[in-house]
Amino acid sequence: MAEQKNWLQRALNHKTWHQQHEESMTFGQRLADSVATGMGSWRFIIWQTIIVAIWMILNTIAWKYHWDLYPFILLNLVFSTQAAYAAPIIMMAQNRQNDRDRAQADADYRTNCEAKEEIEELQKRLNAIEVDKLDKILELLQDIKAK
Repeated sequence: MAEQKNWLQRALNHKTWHQQHEESMTFGQRLADSVATGMGSWRFIIWQTIIVAIWMILNTIAWKYHWDLYPFILLNLVFSTQAAYAAPIIMMAQNRQNDRDRAQADADYRTNCEAKEEIEELQKRLNAIEVDKLDKILELLQDIKAK
């Protein structure tokens, strides 16, 4: 019973690989992950579509001042700049995701090895119990035979 309590206490105090990874991240890594998450969402696509539509409509129907005429060169420049910054940020987030996947796979492997060792130990104990039972049965049979 005390062994189970100790095991439970260790399990509660032990940090998962994910918690350890989250705590080890720098501000820049957290920022890159949040930017990549935001840019990979429907919310971002919808808002960007709305902004582009407003930009194009205002530049098409403006009465006096067109800041970006029809081929929308300034809008293309904005998109190019956005893509130039977004691609490396997204790649950094993907690299960290690969690191997280690798850490999780390592943790899973270690857990599987520990479970395998525990199962093998249980199998040895069960075999020992079975051998003891068989020995006792043989002893009883010999006692019965002797009488």
